Amino acid sequence: MKTQLLIPAAGMGTRLGAGGPKALVDLAGRPMLVRTLEQLAPLGLTAQAVILAPAGHVADFEAVLASHFAADAPTVIEGGAERQESVARGLDRLDPDTDIVAIHDAARPFVHPDTVQAAIDAAARYGAATVAIPSADTILVADPEDFLIETPDRSRLWACQTPQVFQVAVLREAHAQARESGYLGTDDATLACRTGHRVKLVPGTALNFKITTPADLALACCVVEKGLASCA
Repeated sequence: MKTQLLIPAAGMGTRLGAGGPKALVDLAGRPMLVRTLEQLAPLGLTAQAVILAPAGHVADFEAVLASHFAADAPTVIEGGAERQESVARGLDRLDPDTDIVAIHDAARPFVHPDTVQAAIDAAARYGAATVAIPSADTILVADPEDFLIETPDRSRLWACQTPQVFQVAVLREAHAQARESGYLGTDDATLACRTGHRVKLVPGTALNFKITTPADLALACCVVEKGLASCA
């Protein structure tokens, strides 16, 4: 089954203090997006990937990707104001014969290729899958005044990661229903679940963390400098 990669990278990295597109922030000598694509290179998903860039920055992304990937550079198009809109635009640019779409955060540069392949296999079997890790922390639910009201059973709690992987028809149906109902979600697995599709959870790793803050970026630089990325 043919798989294509979508990377919604239209964020401007406000919390990171980037002063520009988050995906192009330097991570130990290479743009974050480049490191993410290099990590996925063993799966052969780079050349046919679709990257969603911030408005006004498509040419910047194209230049960076051309300098690192030459003839195998991914396609870059303008993303939307919200992640959900960016993914919808990416879906419209998939090849007609694509069966599986894998959606991965540009800001998770240390995902292991074996994890991605496991998620692709799960989506091919079940229709939808997301990488996640069981919660190692006790999660507290607070009331509006920040007093504890509930402590859910940790054994049933998972922290969501990416990629999230779908049969293309499943994700298109999920996005269509979200548009019709005016629902705006923070991830695509939730959209699929809302339409009644089962979403298989695929175990990820702790190194598949999302770079959001300066502290995250500093940690990511240490991962690269210590040579830990290859064993993510």
